[in-house]
Amino acid sequence: MILLFLQRLRQSALDPLQEIRWTPELFGILLVYFVQGAVGLARLATSFYLKDNLGLGPTQAAALMGLAVIPWTVKPLYGLLSDTLPLAGYRRRPYLLLAGLLGCGAWLGMALGAPTAELALLWMVLASLAVAVGDVIVDSLVVERVQGSDWAGTGTLQSLTWGATALGSLLTAYAGGALLAHYPPQVVFGLTALLPMLIALAAWVIEDQPVASALGWDPLQQQVARVWQALRQPSVFLPLLFVFVWQATPSADVALFYFVTNDLGFGPEFLGQVRLVTSVASLVGVGIFQVYLRHIPLRPLFGWMTVISAGLGLTSLILVYHLNRAWGLDDHWFSLGDSLVLTVAGQIAFMPVLVLAARLCPPGIEATFFALLMSAFNLAGFLSQELGSLLMHALGVTESNFSHLGLLLVITNLSTLLPLPLLGWLPAERITPSPAELEAEAQASLQSFLQGAEAAARREAIPLGETDITYS
Repeated sequence: MILLFLQRLRQSALDPLQEIRWTPELFGILLVYFVQGAVGLARLATSFYLKDNLGLGPTQAAALMGLAVIPWTVKPLYGLLSDTLPLAGYRRRPYLLLAGLLGCGAWLGMALGAPTAELALLWMVLASLAVAVGDVIVDSLVVERVQGSDWAGTGTLQSLTWGATALGSLLTAYAGGALLAHYPPQVVFGLTALLPMLIALAAWVIEDQPVASALGWDPLQQQVARVWQALRQPSVFLPLLFVFVWQATPSADVALFYFVTNDLGFGPEFLGQVRLVTSVASLVGVGIFQVYLRHIPLRPLFGWMTVISAGLGLTSLILVYHLNRAWGLDDHWFSLGDSLVLTVAGQIAFMPVLVLAARLCPPGIEATFFALLMSAFNLAGFLSQELGSLLMHALGVTESNFSHLGLLLVITNLSTLLPLPLLGWLPAERITPSPAELEAEAQASLQSFLQGAEAAARREAIPLGETDITYS
């Protein structure tokens, strides 16, 4: 079975990669995506720093994590600036350079000066801003290069870029927990500060044609008008609404982190092992999508993945009520297996969104429009954290009281099923239309696209013990 999967993966993913033009620029783009995954080195350190060094409870930590998402909710602004306001005559390269320098400075700030929750939030927001700006720029570069490609080719490039992110997460997953077991979080933050400098280096290999400097607000107004014209179409704003509803349901991931660390006694090194397993699982999810699911219509794919993800999320109740112990399963082993399955399912549900988003961006406003599509998910993620924080407070879930954690998990997982009646907004098309059909269907497809795609996947992919402040 495994040999057959590897063979089909080679045919469906590795063989198409041979048709990709491997240039220094492509390696630079992949390096930026790699860094987006690698900055996960500080994720556990951030969670433990908020919990132990600053003494925040789960409600406060969840609220803080939600606020750190804010830079990701205004991604269209970065796209507008990049598309219409070149710096030193270039639209992409200077923004990547600034993102790398800002990220380095923010993590150094966490390492050297975050004695209060307010200062920690400031550095977290700036670190999030740096990754968000870099993400917008490389997303626009990818979109520019897939315009005119067939559907399968677009999916291959998207799988490659997100595979690079997963690889970065994989190579730093265990290291974050292992370092935290022997050193304070500030040391991990200092090491993380080195990673954004790779983004600054990648900027120099980007093929960025010089353009005339745009002065005044006219270019921005024209860009906003083009985006607004597209958003006025029901085929655009209805899917955006679907994504918003889907991902805005409350999240319990911060409460689970406090449970596994304070109640089950999981240490940072083991949680690093969990991150390693889930990083591998993310790559497996990319492979499964590329081999088996790339040609399945989006509507049934998203529908089934939503139901499956909600069901799998409820398996955490087994750990909360210690049922696994009665079955002879150690807490650690059960957590590893549960996180692995959740991550595979989440990554599978996430991939089709990226393919659709890249295919449907209007030429000339690639960075702006792609960022707008992703911002719908990120804004919903912000509300998800804040609603989760309010729900924890209402149920009395604290750093030492987990009596209602089971109820919290039931509410948060079942709430993800609420948008299912709106699945009709997703396209019923096959995934490999001809180029002519694809162009004709593009306007209607966007209506269906935003529905729920990337959102549910990313939340369900959050493993136990990890609070992620990096979004898409």
